[in-house]
Amino acid sequence: MAGGRAVKKQSLPEMIVSDLRQRILSGELAEGEAIRQELLAKEYDVSRMPVREALKRLSAEGLVQWENNRGGTVIKHSLHEIGEIFDLRVLIEVDLFRRAIPNMSEAHFEACERLLTEMERSYEADDVSQWGKFNHEYHMGLYAAADRRMSMEFLERISLHSDRYVRIHLSVMKQRKPAQEEHRKLLAHARNGDVDGGAALLRQHIERTKSELLEMIENQRRHGSD
Repeated sequence: MAGGRAVKKQSLPEMIVSDLRQRILSGELAEGEAIRQELLAKEYDVSRMPVREALKRLSAEGLVQWENNRGGTVIKHSLHEIGEIFDLRVLIEVDLFRRAIPNMSEAHFEACERLLTEMERSYEADDVSQWGKFNHEYHMGLYAAADRRMSMEFLERISLHSDRYVRIHLSVMKQRKPAQEEHRKLLAHARNGDVDGGAALLRQHIERTKSELLEMIENQRRHGSD
């Protein structure tokens, strides 16, 4: 772990949580990587207490496997678990999109259009981190009109786990053009009030990502163990 990541001495646990979360999602802290609170405390130039609190929060989010006084590791999901993450996304997101489409207003469409524009800018800049952020916000924007608070909260937690794998998929496989086109088509289906067409495309969109990602990660892990 590189040094020199000092933070302001206010709301330290929150700031450290946010930074560590992004380091995990970006892949800077790889799955299975050991985490030592004393090293993080030195990196952030703080005591161990805010680091310990931050790690407990990340453990509650399911991003870190942490035990007091024993250190921890970045969570490494099995292929089966990664598949389950995307299966849950299909179940929840397709239902939300079906419910949202009949209720979407011009304000919803415009918000999604703005996010698509930002996504395309990040694509042109080859900024996978920003692409991942806007990708998540765009999907949540498509479902906002469903007015299903508990489903959206549950999806936020699942998306936290899928986001790092989506970024891997985008950065390693360079398969962004099909995703761009599908995002545009999803919004077109919503504008046209095409519930069945939108739901079918969304299912295909998520399942394609899952299939390509699992194949890629399986190959990486197999070759990494050779």
